[in-house]
Amino acid sequence: MNSRKQALDKATTLIEALPWMSRFHGRTVVVKYGGNAMTDPELQDRFAENIVFLRYAGLRPVVVHGGGPQIKAHLERVGLESTFAAGLRVTTPETMDIVRMVLVGQVNRDIVGRINRHGPFAVGLSGEDARMMTAERKPAMVDGEPVDIGLVGEVTGVDASVVDTLLDDGRIPVVSSVARSGEGVYNVNADTAAAALAAGLGASKLIMLTDIEGLYADYPVCEELISRLSATELERLLPDLSTGMVPKMEACLRAVRGGVPQAHVLDGRTPNSLLLEVFTNDGIGTMVVPDDAPHDVFGGPA
Repeated sequence: MNSRKQALDKATTLIEALPWMSRFHGRTVVVKYGGNAMTDPELQDRFAENIVFLRYAGLRPVVVHGGGPQIKAHLERVGLESTFAAGLRVTTPETMDIVRMVLVGQVNRDIVGRINRHGPFAVGLSGEDARMMTAERKPAMVDGEPVDIGLVGEVTGVDASVVDTLLDDGRIPVVSSVARSGEGVYNVNADTAAAALAAGLGASKLIMLTDIEGLYADYPVCEELISRLSATELERLLPDLSTGMVPKMEACLRAVRGGVPQAHVLDGRTPNSLLLEVFTNDGIGTMVVPDDAPHDVFGGPA
């Protein structure tokens, strides 16, 4: 009887997914992959399976990744210290060589390899390939004052044609967050890179996988998770957010202000969180929508 109930529960879950599969069939979804979900082998494999599931379900997934833990580990191995300002890595020319090598040569290849265990889908790219992303140097703002953080860029332009071509061919682009400028190559925060690419692609969703469940109303005083908020509501909250959350929530704001109908922040440590968000009625995490989005559970038609 137990096995029968389990089978019925699985069937119910599949039926629940049907309207969402129909709704997002053929739509582009940009997934930012980072944090501890990138360092746990079981979560790494589950992430790859989730991405391939999206592809087989008829969506057009694009992965944008950082590699903070891997960069930190490599810098420590060569005796270089990791320093941050306003949640962004201070990047010297020497550090940039490491960042580029780790993101493009190590992390990107690992993600591509895990996805391609399930079929010939993933193609590795960096933001500088085909000048997909261009950037200009960006200072960090600390206590209202600009602070030089080295070779760190803000994305100023996106040419998504190479990604569109791969998507049209049924591939899964995997993009590392470096970008080209007239002065060379810049380290770009993966959150902001994902938001810029989502807007440039006209994506239906931006999904940010992080190390927290979402945005809390008044953490740590209140641990109530905000399930949905508008762009204007988020803008009001930004000055009071923790340093680590600011780039993530600014990226969500940039995406919806750039035409992406929905931006989500999910806990990447939760197995299958990606599928729970896309294919279930309740969803998880925090969703940011444009100010004029209808008030249905997923923010209106994508």
